[in-house]
Amino acid sequence: MMRRYLPILLLAGLTGCGLQPLYGGGAHSPIAATLRSVKVGPIAGQSGWLIRNKLVDRLGETGDGPADYRLDVTLDDNITSFGIRGDRAATYERRTLRARYQLVSAATGTVVLDATAGSDAGIDIVSSEYATVAAEQTALENLSDTVADQIVARLALYARAQGKK
Repeated sequence: MMRRYLPILLLAGLTGCGLQPLYGGGAHSPIAATLRSVKVGPIAGQSGWLIRNKLVDRLGETGDGPADYRLDVTLDDNITSFGIRGDRAATYERRTLRARYQLVSAATGTVVLDATAGSDAGIDIVSSEYATVAAEQTALENLSDTVADQIVARLALYARAQGKK
């Protein structure tokens, strides 16, 4: 008999834990509105182009009207070789993508958030140069997704903290 009510009791206990959905209210929430008001500045290089496009998609930037914030991003994209064979050829690479980003208030020009995000991926070097280049490109695309997600999550937390003041 008690087993039947156990899930209900557990759910009832969670209601008082203080957790709140970050995007409560969906596209009409104050957090989503704040994210839409962020204009992403240009970012240099191929990795910058990827990150910028992913950020614009995730933030919902429409380009309509003036932005409340500007997001400046500087990237560091490195490939390091490991696993040196006897003939001094590498067998493994690690691609690292790091981003330093600053959220700048358009009204005052002050930096309101200064943070970093990053991720890395391993790449096996195979005998086909084409396959290795394709693996490096795929790693960059996946790392761009991860870094963009980290940046947007941090911006959403900032937006929520600003809404509670």
